[in-house]
Amino acid sequence: MPAPAGARVPRVTTVALEEGIADIPREEWNALVGEDSPFLEWEWLASLEQAGTLGSETGWLAHPLTVRDEGKLVAAAPLYVKGHSEGEFVFDWSWADAAERAGIAYYPKLLVGVPFTPVTGRRLLVAPGADREALQASLADGLRRLCVANGMSGVHANFCLPEEVDALEGETFLRRVGIQYHWKNRGYASFEEYLGDFRSKRRNQIRRERRELSREDVSVDVYAGDAIPDELCEPVYRFYLATIQNRYWGRQYLNRALFEKLWERFRHRMVLVVASHRGEPIAGTFNVAKNGVLYGRYWGALHDIRFLHFEVCYYRAIEYCIENGFQRFEPGAGGDYKQLRGFDAQATYSAHFLADPRLSQAVQRFLEAEREQAENNIEWLTEHSALKT
Repeated sequence: MPAPAGARVPRVTTVALEEGIADIPREEWNALVGEDSPFLEWEWLASLEQAGTLGSETGWLAHPLTVRDEGKLVAAAPLYVKGHSEGEFVFDWSWADAAERAGIAYYPKLLVGVPFTPVTGRRLLVAPGADREALQASLADGLRRLCVANGMSGVHANFCLPEEVDALEGETFLRRVGIQYHWKNRGYASFEEYLGDFRSKRRNQIRRERRELSREDVSVDVYAGDAIPDELCEPVYRFYLATIQNRYWGRQYLNRALFEKLWERFRHRMVLVVASHRGEPIAGTFNVAKNGVLYGRYWGALHDIRFLHFEVCYYRAIEYCIENGFQRFEPGAGGDYKQLRGFDAQATYSAHFLADPRLSQAVQRFLEAEREQAENNIEWLTEHSALKT
């Protein structure tokens, strides 16, 4: 029956779980992402799914949570059902151990984030012009309800924006603070000018490292966007495998099919730094760029050459940032040695809802101590920066 003339017709809002981001139209999803992290874009997330790196057999089952208003996608969260804690870079294995000792099943759990990618970005996506506060609350409530209704231990939103953690804390999530090392452009005109910000001992050490590498008959080149040749796909994949195979803790999360898909649909975001010896590629890094920020992701080398890692992963990438006016370079997780090369400590944030009150209270106490320690470490590292203030 049609509504009476003049009557207000209620809007139809639906909250649903999708079968994967690959099943959502590219334009719809990317409209939510906008200018945010490149790793949230459909091309990245859908490629992970379609290449077979995700799925129930890998412990990463994609089920994005979406909100539609009159059929239009207005909000979403990149959500995964996890059967383990690998590939997250916000480590909760001690929580899982504590849960097991208490007779609490920790897996499966829900994760909001980007698989295998320790990069901060928005986790509660909202369409431009929509009511962000209300839709964030809807997503948070939907995540909690999913967790409880399905008997899962918790929901973990990793590498959130600070304001998202503020909002989630009001929805009974717990705040966690981590540390990464980022490079920031102070308006440098050249790499040599950048070196001028170091104290003399460290400045001379970096120059010495670069000189010694040049004596090895190694050339280092940068390829970006459409200038990246197809033939570099295989060497870059082999560099990635070399790192996995040479580390006892290495885990192969990615496959050749993913690299092929990224070459096909994500090349416009890619920046490769490739080292060659007599014309043969021997090492390289896979970086991603967007909005004046460079993100380091995968590194590998087929030959062990002194200082090659520093040149390919850091120095040449910083040079590229300076030459192209980039404002920031995030080289990835871990590595105190980055601070010696001009990367300063920055806080990262995540938010965690744990359904069992006993586990939640224990984790809350742990996080209070961990936050204090992280904040003290960041303060100390800032005071002892390799760069002159």
